[in-house]
Amino acid sequence: VLKLFKLLHRTRQEVFKNDTKALEAARQKINEEFRNNRDEKSEEKINELLKIASDVEVILRTSVIQAVHTDSDKIVLVPRKDLLQDNTPYLDKPTKK
Repeated sequence: VLKLFKLLHRTRQEVFKNDTKALEAARQKINEEFRNNRDEKSEEKINELLKIASDVEVILRTSVIQAVHTDSDKIVLVPRKDLLQDNTPYLDKPTKK
């Protein structure tokens, strides 16, 4: 449980780097969820909660991207390296090999 708690916080720090509001909101939410369930005794419920927390960490790490307002009508996306993937270009007429 503690390992997953720490992993969520490390992921939060990486995903929301340089965004103090998002960092604080994510920190509060993570701490709140773990605090609300700290007295849970059922092994089945604990395993379910750990699975949810693990899924949240994966979604944060693989799906969340930062956007920064530069002007009133412009937003710059700040992708992390682990979000960038090689892309295969689309071809209307595939070539035969």
